[in-house]
Amino acid sequence: MIRLDSHNVTQSAVGAEHGLDLMAVFSQYQATLKNDIGQLWSNKDVSGAWSRWLALGENTQLAQSITAYANKVKGQFEHLVVIGIGGSSLGGIAMFEALLPSYWNEQSSATRKGYPRYYFVDNVDPDKLAGLLSVLDLKRTLVNVISKSGTTAETMAGYLWLKEKLAEAVGAENLSKHIVVTTDPQKGILRKIVKKEGLTAFEVPDDVGGRFSVFSAVGLLPAALLGIPIDEILRGVRELTPTLQSSDIHENLAAQGALIQYLLYKKGKHISVFMPYSAKLAFVADWYVQLWAESLGKKYNLEKAVVHEGPTPIKAVGVTDQHSQVQLFNEGPFDKVFTFVRLDRFDHTVEIPNLYPEIADLSYLGGQTFETLLQAEGDATRASLTQNQRPNVTLYLPQLDAYHFGQLLFLLEVQTALMGSLLQVDPFDQPGVELAKQYTYGLMGRPGFEHLKAELTEKQPAILRQ
Repeated sequence: MIRLDSHNVTQSAVGAEHGLDLMAVFSQYQATLKNDIGQLWSNKDVSGAWSRWLALGENTQLAQSITAYANKVKGQFEHLVVIGIGGSSLGGIAMFEALLPSYWNEQSSATRKGYPRYYFVDNVDPDKLAGLLSVLDLKRTLVNVISKSGTTAETMAGYLWLKEKLAEAVGAENLSKHIVVTTDPQKGILRKIVKKEGLTAFEVPDDVGGRFSVFSAVGLLPAALLGIPIDEILRGVRELTPTLQSSDIHENLAAQGALIQYLLYKKGKHISVFMPYSAKLAFVADWYVQLWAESLGKKYNLEKAVVHEGPTPIKAVGVTDQHSQVQLFNEGPFDKVFTFVRLDRFDHTVEIPNLYPEIADLSYLGGQTFETLLQAEGDATRASLTQNQRPNVTLYLPQLDAYHFGQLLFLLEVQTALMGSLLQVDPFDQPGVELAKQYTYGLMGRPGFEHLKAELTEKQPAILRQ
């Protein structure tokens, strides 16, 4: 199972000014967290509580239906294009990068065992979109468009564009074979399109926000289309669930992580650095940044008082960022708490050759492995941060597989929800995102939003690009 090492946030490790007396604070906050944990899990099936993501691991029937569809279309497509943004793409990207062999798209069809290459349309940059067409064989392309409402401007623009290109390539009568939709079960623009055009569709469950949707069809469908064992992902989630339901903080890893982050935030550690020591987990850091920022950065607390609350998440990747950000981490302001993610073992052993035995400054590397070097650099970074009184925790995965990947993401989701409870903010809304969306609708001429375009033009003309 996934493990948490929190020794390096203790006062004995980083000093009283920057550290915590864990036993004392665990005892102090036991009752509070017991209530928060109970409240969170009691909302799992409550309509309108936005907590049904807690039950996604139990939906084995969904996994079976997705797997059946993936098996049906296997071998028919050379390319999979996923159109989505934010929570509709970040989890899928993280999953693909972590669980598929590296350089997947560069490998032959035989090596990929007939599964397609993958591409994400998660931006509206026209130059990048134009470049995508140069690598796609549209006659062998499957498009998965993901939007709960069907009104997400970026996603729907990408869908309209690719649908037209597909129609030109395969004919309008064959379009339904090349498009699969993930959207609201009953309402929304995409659901209407599904019914009108006879498209295959999977559901984004009610009361599941985008950033908490990775274990729904949002993440599981594209994963299954690439041959990732989604049943193992959900098994990992289910088998970790009792630990995360425990009201005993000494057992509940998510509660421990949330409390540590909260108390260090109150000590002025307003930046949360997420740093996996695995290049394949780099995009989990991107996913974490959205999860943490969108859930916890809030103007109002639960009492509707203005608080402007929330820690700032930062992505870093070991060992790459030892040569870019670690200088700041070690000697800059004491405003950060660090979460490392480490693997007990890697899938491959790659030896470093001893090509220059006569050069002592190189020969020490010869005969060792890259895994040994990576682990040593992770240990060294953690030790240097601790020596410099920078509190840090480490999450350990026995290995990087679907089972433990599911546990990692689920742990971070529950930790985020409990952090919201401690901060007394709503971790499931995102009002700060909505105003920019609405301004975009106004500037693009969407009916009903004309007043916002007028507002920008008349009141804030200086901010508009001339």
